[in-house]
Amino acid sequence: MLEGKKIAIGVTGGIACYKVVTLVSRLVQAGAEVRVVMSEAATKLVSPLLFKEISGAPVAYDMWRGNDEFNVEHVALGRWCDLMVVAPATANIIGKMAGGIADDLLSTTLMACDKPKIICPAMNTNMLNNPAVVRNLETLRRDGILIMPSGAGYLACGINGAGRLPEPEDIKAYLDDFFAKRDGDLRGRRILVTAGGTREAIDPVRFIGNRSSGKMGYAIACDAARRGADVILVSGPTALAAPRNVTLIPVESTQEMLDACLTVYDSVDAVIKAAAVADYRPHEKAAQKIKKNEESLTIDLDKNPDILKLLGEKKTHQFLVGFAAETQNLIANAAAKVQKKHLDMIVANDVTAPGAGFSTDTNIVKLLFPDGSIKEPGLMSKEDVGNLILDIVRDQTAEK
Repeated sequence: MLEGKKIAIGVTGGIACYKVVTLVSRLVQAGAEVRVVMSEAATKLVSPLLFKEISGAPVAYDMWRGNDEFNVEHVALGRWCDLMVVAPATANIIGKMAGGIADDLLSTTLMACDKPKIICPAMNTNMLNNPAVVRNLETLRRDGILIMPSGAGYLACGINGAGRLPEPEDIKAYLDDFFAKRDGDLRGRRILVTAGGTREAIDPVRFIGNRSSGKMGYAIACDAARRGADVILVSGPTALAAPRNVTLIPVESTQEMLDACLTVYDSVDAVIKAAAVADYRPHEKAAQKIKKNEESLTIDLDKNPDILKLLGEKKTHQFLVGFAAETQNLIANAAAKVQKKHLDMIVANDVTAPGAGFSTDTNIVKLLFPDGSIKEPGLMSKEDVGNLILDIVRDQTAEK
């Protein structure tokens, strides 16, 4: 979402301004055009030349030093940008913004800019909690300025507490989410994604599970959020990090996954069920670890609820996407599931094929529809497969 966006970064004299060098680098790498405006205090901590080299553009920091690129620089920068960000936002600049004070290049640029603004407060914990700062932040919220919450941790003043500038990757993700919600082609949609494999306990130590890594579902959830959707990810246990800007609901068993899905089902526009659930569970879970006393062990299994079939039966307006991981008769088996489970689309793949299946970064899928049509996109990365699915979801659901 940052590709081609024009972002003005206001840098103040907070000690954390060194982090903004990395932030500017990350934004430029993501395809954004970045212009930096510095307060005089900020130039005492980080050289404007460094920001110039990282951003690839002149740095504005002196009200009285002309810039041939712009006519009336503080006004022109506000017109040029799509978004203005202040990081770190000190108590001083927050007070100026709330009070309408414009006495240097940064504050006058902020005053003249009529584009959206995001500030990232960073200061000593006591300063952040000072009634004047709290009052000023509330004024800025009422004025429509977005305030990214401060982090907590070790501060330069030697204490642990709130007031830490978020890490550059976190600020970048916050900006990504801002543009996704404003410009993304899935904005206004609420999408439920399931991912990973479920586990059915045999005893306190062992379980029945499968080889699902969760990569496909997580890729879909990440891309849906990046494209502006409100995403709920119901996930079985995986080794993957929780995606940014996604509501994660961790579960373990198939029943827990079903319960989580039903809780939000009526409120979503689409369901992409990429999880590999356990079809059976032990009839009884042993209270203690089963010892290796016998040469063989028999476990009675009961059938688990068919989550996808139940969702299909309860479907009212949702666009329902299922997955079929097969080892034989791929098309026949997947087509049968479309009809039996009332699906709008199924994503079928032969997990034995090279480049497809569990734990890989690529997949080879076939998309089957209720009218009998089939799309075969060939070998693709799981991210590209996810975006292809999301393209179809976009076209089949309406923005609210």
